[in-house]
Amino acid sequence: MKRQITISVLMCFIATLTYGQTLKVTGGVNFMDINYAVTSPNIELPTDDTPMPDTDVTAKLSASKASTSLNESSLESSRFSDSSNKTGFYLGLAIADISLSNKFELQPEARFVVVKDFNQIQVPVLVSYRITEHFKAQAGPSLGFLFDAGEGVKSTNFAIDFGLSYNISEAMAIEARYDWGQTNLLEGGDSANYLKINNIQVGVSYKLGAKKL
Repeated sequence: MKRQITISVLMCFIATLTYGQTLKVTGGVNFMDINYAVTSPNIELPTDDTPMPDTDVTAKLSASKASTSLNESSLESSRFSDSSNKTGFYLGLAIADISLSNKFELQPEARFVVVKDFNQIQVPVLVSYRITEHFKAQAGPSLGFLFDAGEGVKSTNFAIDFGLSYNISEAMAIEARYDWGQTNLLEGGDSANYLKINNIQVGVSYKLGAKKL
C-alpha cells in the first residue's frame, strides 16, 4: 500500500511539474555500488578472504542486525563489511531549457531505476553549466524512494549528483552521471553499521519536439 501511495504522489507531482514544459526522455545503464558493514556479537564470519555470496544484501544485513540487538550484552563482537555491484537500467523524464542565465539552466527530473533488490524512483534537481556549445556539466541534489527495502532498511535516500552531457544534435545527447549516496540506509545505523548505495548512470536523452539536424 505504501508503495502505491508513493508512486501515485510522485506521478501527480511529475505531471504537474512537466505541464507545458519542454521534456527530455532519458534512458540507459545503471551500475550500482553497494557498501555495507555490520558489527555483530554472534555472526559467523569467513575464516579466509572469501566474500559472502552476493544473493540478498538486505537479508544478510537484517539478520546480522537482529543478532546484534538480541545479544547486546556480549563483550565479544565481530565485524563484517563488504561491497557488491549490481547492474540494471533507468528510464526517466526531465524538464529541459529552464534558463537561469546565459550559461546556467535548471533541470528537474524523475528517473525509474531498476536494480535487483534496490528498485527506486530518483528525483534529482540539477543545475547545468554550458561549458561549450555541445558540452554541459551538471550537479545537484537527488532524492531516491526505494521500493524493495528490506526489514531494517530505510526507503528514502538522499544523494548528490554530478554529471556531463554531450549534445549530438538539437534533439539527442549522451549523458554520464555519478549519483553519490549520502544516507545511511540501515535503520539505527552508525559509522560501524551502515548501508550506502552509489550509482553510475550512462545513457542518452532525447528532447521531445526539438528540431533534428
